[in-house]
Amino acid sequence: MGGTATATTTGTRLRADALRNRERILAAAREAFVLYGTDARLDEIARRAGVGNATLYRHFPDREALLIAVLLDVNHRIIDEARAALEADSDPFEALHRLVLNAAGERVGGLCPMLGGDVDPRDPQLVASNARMHETVQRLVDRAHASGQLRPDVGSGDILVGVARLTSPVPGTDQDDEMLLLRHLQIFVDGLRAPAPGTLPGESRSLADLKEEICRSSRRH
Repeated sequence: MGGTATATTTGTRLRADALRNRERILAAAREAFVLYGTDARLDEIARRAGVGNATLYRHFPDREALLIAVLLDVNHRIIDEARAALEADSDPFEALHRLVLNAAGERVGGLCPMLGGDVDPRDPQLVASNARMHETVQRLVDRAHASGQLRPDVGSGDILVGVARLTSPVPGTDQDDEMLLLRHLQIFVDGLRAPAPGTLPGESRSLADLKEEICRSSRRH
């Protein structure tokens, strides 16, 4: 009996260690891809994660697999935070504000270039994950609109594109200046509130609009 218990405990520990290694690799990869682009060296990512190259390749056999895993991981966290806000029945605009902060914390702007050719946006896992994220974010936006707190000429696509632009790395600036990022995000969020002080140029963008544009872009490439 003792041998069985030891084997079971060892197996559980190995699984837990493997999960922690995977999480460390994903965190290191996200940071490296934001800072250095999708050409970031995989051995540098392994070093940042505190694992060997063999461990990295055991989890992710090639660069594209790692890129997709990073995007899926980011989507998963955004979805979880958005669903938690919906289930908590919190103030609709404050829930939207938290979504903006959470998405910014994921540095989504620095990850968007992955979809420009390094990752196929039609990947089935990514398509399904994006659909779940878009549906959850849209529910938060709809609720904020219904409350009268979100200006009616702003769509869900406007919000995600705004966050992506604000979190895109700017050459020659300190990418770790969190206070500056929070300052600009607050200016952005304040501009979302109703009543609107002015009229926005152009038309509001929905997540469906963005999805169609991404699909058209991928077909051209």
